Amino acid sequence: VQLVESGGGLVQPGGSLNLSCTASEFTISTYHMSWYRQAPGKERELVATTTSAGGSTNYADSVKGRFTMSRDNAKNMVYLQMRSLKPEDTAVYYCNAKKYWPNRNYWGKGTLVTVSS
Repeated sequence: VQLVESGGGLVQPGGSLNLSCTASEFTISTYHMSWYRQAPGKERELVATTTSAGGSTNYADSVKGRFTMSRDNAKNMVYLQMRSLKPEDTAVYYCNAKKYWPNRNYWGKGTLVTVSS
């Protein structure tokens, strides 16, 4: 079972980045999918999450209106479009897949996003 994030990098304030997460050896369609981030010296926090049913997506207040999460069950991938990036968005971004029955919780290794001039 594997989640692999990609798309991180260095971007100037106000810029954009698109992150991708590719799942292998399991099918994301029955999983709740989320993006988390962890900034240096801080705890990991939830950025965005979408249910397995593909309903509404919820966002952290700090990213509402700037980030958009989507999922493509056919490709077994999730995405995070990030716009109007700020220095405080600098963090390692992690992809997460979770289901409650049976209990499963998978993490990727993360991709680093650095917002700096």
